[in-house]
Amino acid sequence: MLRRVHELVQDRSQFIVATHSPILLSYPDAWIYQIGEQGLERVDYKQTEHFELTRRFLNHPERYLQTLLD
Repeated sequence: MLRRVHELVQDRSQFIVATHSPILLSYPDAWIYQIGEQGLERVDYKQTEHFELTRRFLNHPERYLQTLLD
């Protein structure tokens, strides 16, 4: 999907995408918004909750799996 989005962007297409996917969120130069205390806030990819949760999970999968399965 990311490759197809990239092809379409190169043809000057624009997208509004609602996702939890850190892979889709990582698209270069994407404008990412999340709902914060002030309403919609534009944030950097690495500031998103989904990036941080995925990073923590990948760094410590056993701990997260243990917590989820207990």
